[in-house]
Amino acid sequence: MSKLVSLSDKAYEKLSKMKKSNESFSDIVLKLAENKKKKSIMHLAGIWKNDKEMDKIFEKVLADRHKTMYREKDTSW
Repeated sequence: MSKLVSLSDKAYEKLSKMKKSNESFSDIVLKLAENKKKKSIMHLAGIWKNDKEMDKIFEKVLADRHKTMYREKDTSW
């Protein structure tokens, strides 16, 4: 059963660019819907690489860690 779906020109262009000659627009929509469900946290790996703002934050965190005072472990209990 087919349904009529309206798309903006921009959405149509993007889907059209993703579509291979042997694929239908339905195939592309199904792929996109499935990909959303399958993402794991690993797709974020390296996302902040070469990000100057994140580099500053990371440097601040490391500097603050070095300032931390450690206590001796209490083994009396």
